Amino acid sequence: MLLQIRHPGEKFAERAENEWPLARTKWTKYHLHPAAGSLTPERTTGKATLSFAAMGDGLTFMTAPLAAATEITGPIAAKLFVSSSTSDADLFVVLRVFSPDLKEVVFQGAIDPHTPIAQGWLRASHRKLDKKLSEPYRPYHTHDEAQPLKPGEVYNLDVEIWPTSIVVPAGYRIALTVRGRDYVYPGGSGGRLSNMKNEFTGCGPFLHDDPRDRPVAVFGGTTTIHFGPGRDNYVLLPVIP
Repeated sequence: MLLQIRHPGEKFAERAENEWPLARTKWTKYHLHPAAGSLTPERTTGKATLSFAAMGDGLTFMTAPLAAATEITGPIAAKLFVSSSTSDADLFVVLRVFSPDLKEVVFQGAIDPHTPIAQGWLRASHRKLDKKLSEPYRPYHTHDEAQPLKPGEVYNLDVEIWPTSIVVPAGYRIALTVRGRDYVYPGGSGGRLSNMKNEFTGCGPFLHDDPRDRPVAVFGGTTTIHFGPGRDNYVLLPVIP
């Protein structure tokens, strides 16, 4: 098996491996901290809530500058404790990397020139897991029934984030953004192709903005992340020693 290990600046290093995920992976939880909006290996202990518009840009949690270069290669998952003011909510979870001057590191995707490091999506009413197929690093959702939310009630959501491979240099930062709509690259438009109606803004042409699928009455409320005992919000990263 050959991997293309990403480095900032659209640089790649080819490396052979024997299995997936890599056997030497050091699975590392980075916990969301509400007070400072930080992302750290240490758990948060205080009880708190953070809310955002359920179809808005959401919240970003960021590490301090990394003390050493860190490779992240493999599948990723996030655990979030969430409530909604309505009967459902869509979560868009984006793993991001920023340079020391806080410029986002993006790469050329299949067609979009500004794709983030990794993304995950989950409709809260489809949170049901297949316990046999799920792994801590890869929640497996059955999608065999809708389970509407009770407004204000807190639910444990496991979000699959697509695998990635990147070496984050020392001094750079890792971030997790929890949004209520598709990721948008903050550095400007990536243009569009003549045969596609959507402009490239980080997700290619594949957007989740059809009002028939996301009626405002259901998805336009307020989403809240809950912190406290028994509510440990984190992203599980595959760190390669």
